[in-house]
Amino acid sequence: MGDRSATARRELEEGAKLLLDFDKLHHVADCGQALLPVAVQDVGTKEVLLVAYVNRQALEQSLEMKVATFWSTSRNELWTKGATSGDFLDLEEIRVNCEQNSLLYLVKRRRAGACHTTDSDGVARPGCYYRRVTGDGVEFVNQK
Repeated sequence: MGDRSATARRELEEGAKLLLDFDKLHHVADCGQALLPVAVQDVGTKEVLLVAYVNRQALEQSLEMKVATFWSTSRNELWTKGATSGDFLDLEEIRVNCEQNSLLYLVKRRRAGACHTTDSDGVARPGCYYRRVTGDGVEFVNQK
C-alpha cells in the first residue's frame, strides 16, 4: 500500500489530472472537532497561501505564540505550520467574517515556503495554489 499511496499522493500533488476532493468537508465534519475554516494570506503580497481549519485550541495557540497554528484534519492533531519544515507563518493579524464562521490569518512567511509540497528543486512552494484548472486538467503556474 505504501507505493500505491505514494503514487496516488504524487499524482494528486504533482499530476495534471483534476482530482478534486468533494468529500473533504465530510471528513472535516467527522473528525470530532468543532472547527472553523481559515484562509491564510501573505500580509505583504496578498497571495492566498492555503486554507486550513482551527479549533479553539489552535486559535488560542496562534494568538499566544503569534504563529499560525491549525487543527490537522488528516492527522487529527494540533499543527503549528513550520514546526517540522521550518516554514513558519508569523501571525500579523486575525480577521473574522461577518457571520463569525470563518477566519483570515494575515501572515509573514519566515522563509519562502508555505506549502508542504516542493518544486522540482526540492524547495518548498511559496503557497498551495500552484496549479490552475484547465477544463478537466490542471497546469502549473509560475514555473521557473
